Amino acid sequence: MKNILITGVSSGIGYTTAKLFLDKGFLVFGSVRKKEDAAALKEKLGANFHPLLFDVIDEEAIKKASLEVENILDGASLDCLVNNAGVSVNGPLAYIPIEEFSSQLNINVLGVLRVTQAFLPLLGFDNNRPKGRIINISSGSGRVTRPFMAPYSASKYAVEALSDGFRRELSDFGIEVTVIEPGPIKSEIWNKAKADAETQVNKYKNTPYEKIYDNMDKAVQGMEGIALEASEVSNLIYGIYEGKKNKTRYLVAPKKWLFWLAIHVFPDKFLDRMFQKQFKKLVEEK
Repeated sequence: MKNILITGVSSGIGYTTAKLFLDKGFLVFGSVRKKEDAAALKEKLGANFHPLLFDVIDEEAIKKASLEVENILDGASLDCLVNNAGVSVNGPLAYIPIEEFSSQLNINVLGVLRVTQAFLPLLGFDNNRPKGRIINISSGSGRVTRPFMAPYSASKYAVEALSDGFRRELSDFGIEVTVIEPGPIKSEIWNKAKADAETQVNKYKNTPYEKIYDNMDKAVQGMEGIALEASEVSNLIYGIYEGKKNKTRYLVAPKKWLFWLAIHVFPDKFLDRMFQKQFKKLVEEK
């Protein structure tokens, strides 16, 4: 039976991807952080879903999970690893607490590194197993940095660099590495973003950014309104798994052409003016 391991399957892209691959007849390993999530997902997704209990910041738990997967595969390879788990923490760089910035890097960047290192042997690295592939979920924010999203962008720029490094270092071993860069995707993240917007109004009160954060919920609602379904990313992951000549990276976003122009065509100063204009509107709104 073909198999796949996906980190962060409790909701969003991770959940829809797990469900899609199960529907395709795969054995799916999915990481969660809470025992109750593991039990609920096992009951919901069925016999071919195997929950793995670990947090991507917990190296020992990841190693334990890799041994668990190795025992279940019983000599077979891991066909595909999808590094999906991550968080989004944002705020003005002048004020964001260092511990929040550091925590996000630990999860979004070092989490990818920890998990990949732990499961590389099962993917056929430096041994005689058949070769698997790696798909890293980055973000459109890993190519273009919006104001107040720099902490998240920094983590995703780093995922892009890790992916390039792994791709070039693993190519001689036959392990393919692909990056997916989603734009806004419909998920529980929007409810969290709305809650965070309310929290950050107080957090950045009495700073030069107070008026912007007073209206940040409007910006969040605007992004939510154009968000794509998580299945768009899941279907792409399946296409990459089945593909023979994959690109190194794929952008999945509404107004994809605008992202492309921002990445490849628009000068930095043009983007600076565009973002300044957008946030000036937030300051002026009542």
